[in-house]
Amino acid sequence: MANLIISLKNGGKAGKVTVLVPYTNLGGEVAKVLFNAGYVASYAKKSRAKGDVLELGVSYVDAKPRISDVERVSKSSRRVYFGVHDIKPVKNGRGLLVLSTPKGILTGDEARKAHVGGEALFQIW
Repeated sequence: MANLIISLKNGGKAGKVTVLVPYTNLGGEVAKVLFNAGYVASYAKKSRAKGDVLELGVSYVDAKPRISDVERVSKSSRRVYFGVHDIKPVKNGRGLLVLSTPKGILTGDEARKAHVGGEALFQIW
């Protein structure tokens, strides 16, 4: 997870069009959520000789990368869980919180509407 979000951030700062990260099912679901929110221009699973990779298109707004920073909330050493009432807007609504819920990977807004909480994966803005 950390590799995916940091690769997107660094790829945008380096001016890259796409970035490649190792494919995982969780990474594919997170890419779909980021695509729907506009933080990723495109995503696709590609097969390579050494294994599958996830190709992510870096999104730009006025020649600046859409992703300015990311923050991992839950780590393997410390898991952080939010109830539905604990989910707050990120950066006054300019950011996005991504959660792993019983209904799948959702943004903070989607989780509030579905009235579910879950493990907070990361924040992006």
